[in-house]
Amino acid sequence: MNWLDEIRWTPEGLIPVVAQQTGSGRVVMFAWMNRESLALTVQDGYAVYWSRSRNRLWRKGEESGHRQKVISIQLDCDEDVILLEIEQEGGIACHTGRESCFYRQLIDGQWQAVEPVLKHPDEIYK
Repeated sequence: MNWLDEIRWTPEGLIPVVAQQTGSGRVVMFAWMNRESLALTVQDGYAVYWSRSRNRLWRKGEESGHRQKVISIQLDCDEDVILLEIEQEGGIACHTGRESCFYRQLIDGQWQAVEPVLKHPDEIYK
């Protein structure tokens, strides 16, 4: 049996993926992969996701240069979630220019940004 066949893909052929910074354990991103993107991730050693909004493969950092070098790939006990341990190149995972996509916190009933922008998106995306 192929290792890809052991994964419980959604009916759309996707699996949710959590990207976690090596060393700190900080969750920096959530995305989706299909069979091809996961196979390319394993082959190339850098994260390749499936963009649902663009309906195509998305090599993390293809525009920004903020690639994710994959340290390890883990499958959860239900075989339906992938955890990537990654080394985030450039220290920025979010398209908003922050370290993590999880930069808003619910405080007194309102979502508030609790992390700074490290680099303005206009400087990242030309």
